[in-house]
Amino acid sequence: MMEKWLSIIGIGEDGVAALSPAARAVVAQASLIVAGARHLALIGDSKAERLQWPSPIADALPRIVAHRGNPTVVLASGDPFFYGVGDLISRHVAHDELFCIPSPSAFSLAAARLGWSQQDCALISLHGRAFERIAPYLHPRARIIALSWDETTPARIAEYLASNGMGASRLVVLEHLGGPNERIREARADAFDFSGVAALNTVAIDVVAEAGARVIPLAPGLPDDWFENDGQLTKREIRAITLSSLAPRKGETLWDIGAGSGSVSIEWMLSHPANRAIAIERDPKRAARIARNALALGVPDLEIVTGAAPQALCGLRQPDAIFIGGGADAAGIEAAWNALPSQGRIVVNAVTLETQTLLVRAHEEKDGELTHLQISRARPVGRFHALDPGMAVLQWRAVKP
Repeated sequence: MMEKWLSIIGIGEDGVAALSPAARAVVAQASLIVAGARHLALIGDSKAERLQWPSPIADALPRIVAHRGNPTVVLASGDPFFYGVGDLISRHVAHDELFCIPSPSAFSLAAARLGWSQQDCALISLHGRAFERIAPYLHPRARIIALSWDETTPARIAEYLASNGMGASRLVVLEHLGGPNERIREARADAFDFSGVAALNTVAIDVVAEAGARVIPLAPGLPDDWFENDGQLTKREIRAITLSSLAPRKGETLWDIGAGSGSVSIEWMLSHPANRAIAIERDPKRAARIARNALALGVPDLEIVTGAAPQALCGLRQPDAIFIGGGADAAGIEAAWNALPSQGRIVVNAVTLETQTLLVRAHEEKDGELTHLQISRARPVGRFHALDPGMAVLQWRAVKP
């Protein structure tokens, strides 16, 4: 077993002086130190060779790995394994070759300054990630601590809150936490006017939602009019049942074949931040519309493939579940079934008699469940109201042995 030659040291704004004696000793003994320009400046002079993180930082990994067996130090902000570089490095260097000494993270420092319990907060990073990821966390009375991308992030958050009926939310900007230049300022989102915000900042949000604010609920079945669509949309109640049938679990991947407006794949991803989905749609205009819906509803990482099944399914990441909601045919159903791993789930919704016949046949061959779904809505009939039934849907659900 190789000795631990690579040390990842968390460092704060207060520099080397705040490190433990053990951490300082590791830094002093290193023959290579890898860090950003700010952290390299914090450690002062040393005899070690220095490597400043390139862009992208993954380009430094071959140089680090080539130094295997020699004392190497990577300096990172706060806790390297909490939205830090630790995860990236651990994918290329064996665990038993690594040693990590963390410092308090920006989340810990922000919570301490505000007197907030971290376990009751949503802790998210907008650094190097799409801004729209914040949307699903904006619930009344929620407390959010977010790592900013740069000095523009706080104002962008304030504008987003104000435009979505949450302008009364309390916004706290914490700059250079833990260092001599630490500064903390707060304002209502709709009155935010801070200038000179430091690029290194963390934002805390105490969410206040006004009447009519658009809050993304935790349960499936978002309102139909939240999705830009051309009529190719799995309707709200059917969608909620469909998500229940798909039974999403943490970290799973969905194929949404014939995605239409992307409503099912979007709600799959909303069920847990770790979930992934691939929306397969043959119409380029609809594919573009799916991308807009994904951004608007806080799942910008939805993968979109423009093409028709079964050809478009080749080379995609293996799914844990598959939904076919539009234009199912025998070849597409068979290709989807073959792509599933053991215990993978498939759900197919059919409206036309021809497609429903395919589902009856699939049920005969592969077992599973057939369910008839129909939703009726009240509509005026003169001075009274009557139930107006929508088109019936036959749903086939099966788990692959």
